[in-house]
Amino acid sequence: MSRFSYPADSQHALNYCAKYLARFNGEPRHAFTDGDRKTLGGTVLDAWRFPIVDTYGGGAEDAANPAEFDFYNQVTFIYQAGPQNPPKNVGVIGTFHNLYDPVALAPVSFADEATPFWAVSVAIPKREVHRYRYLVDGLHQNDAINPQTVTLPTGRIWSRFFTDACAENMVLEDWEQVILGRLVEQMAPFRTADGERFLNQFYTGLDNSAKQAAYEHAYRFDNSVGEVAYIDNILAREERHRLMDYKICLSLIKQVLRLRNPYKEPGVISKELYNELYDEMAADKVNGWDTSRYGSPLFFLNLLRRHACLGAFSHPRYGGNAAGVGWAYLESRYRNGDGSTQFDWRNAIEKPLGYNPDYLA
Repeated sequence: MSRFSYPADSQHALNYCAKYLARFNGEPRHAFTDGDRKTLGGTVLDAWRFPIVDTYGGGAEDAANPAEFDFYNQVTFIYQAGPQNPPKNVGVIGTFHNLYDPVALAPVSFADEATPFWAVSVAIPKREVHRYRYLVDGLHQNDAINPQTVTLPTGRIWSRFFTDACAENMVLEDWEQVILGRLVEQMAPFRTADGERFLNQFYTGLDNSAKQAAYEHAYRFDNSVGEVAYIDNILAREERHRLMDYKICLSLIKQVLRLRNPYKEPGVISKELYNELYDEMAADKVNGWDTSRYGSPLFFLNLLRRHACLGAFSHPRYGGNAAGVGWAYLESRYRNGDGSTQFDWRNAIEKPLGYNPDYLA
């Protein structure tokens, strides 16, 4: 549940609105499907940025406790009104609050001039996923900008967002994540003999309470330090245009592996078969691969490599680099002659993983 709501910082909201929403023509910019091109979100830049999920630095001064800042995100909801018949009242409802109790948005002005934007900021805990809708002059409507949606068992469609380090499946199914995890094992540095020893020393060997203290329930693939969680998150937002690459290729990989071992599920077959598949993908020629569905296995492998490496060394807020293990690996590997590290990552980031004093939390 949200902690509280407060008026959005007009300058902060307008910085996003001016850069990503203020357009004067209907030319599609980041629309990757025919369905996208028919939406408002398909005609603006980086629609996935909305609602704005940002660092929380305190809202109402009488309620904010700096010691708890790290547990929340500041989520800013932006509603863009049309040029005709501007609304009189705009609110947002969602599972982050009492579901049908609207949180009011306020008009955003610039130098005392009206704009078509309405906004409100809400302090929402990290590691959560929520559905929401706008209530515009009493009528419910989904967010026309945000491309994320969720379909309920009743068939109703809601807009959706998630906060930092969310562990729930956003766009990939369980079996897809399992196969993806096996593929990632072939490329992450933690899968080398030295890497295995390092991982066992710094992360895998921790008891459950110690892991939960770092990021409770936040990571599904501890042994691959969260790259799959990271990939799932970016496919739901900024890399959404690559989601179909993953859907098609993971389906093809599942089919290829079933042909090679029909007696076991692809997620649990031998490492040798995955090694063989990986080598064939690197050579851009996989026996049993249906090129009519996806032309180049190598293209997908390079895409996966890029995403996996980013996930292994990204900030843990994005789902990967569980407990900073990727950074700790670099810290251990790159040292000066006197034994000091060349990669003092803890001094560069905020608590609880780091100790940089420039952060509020």
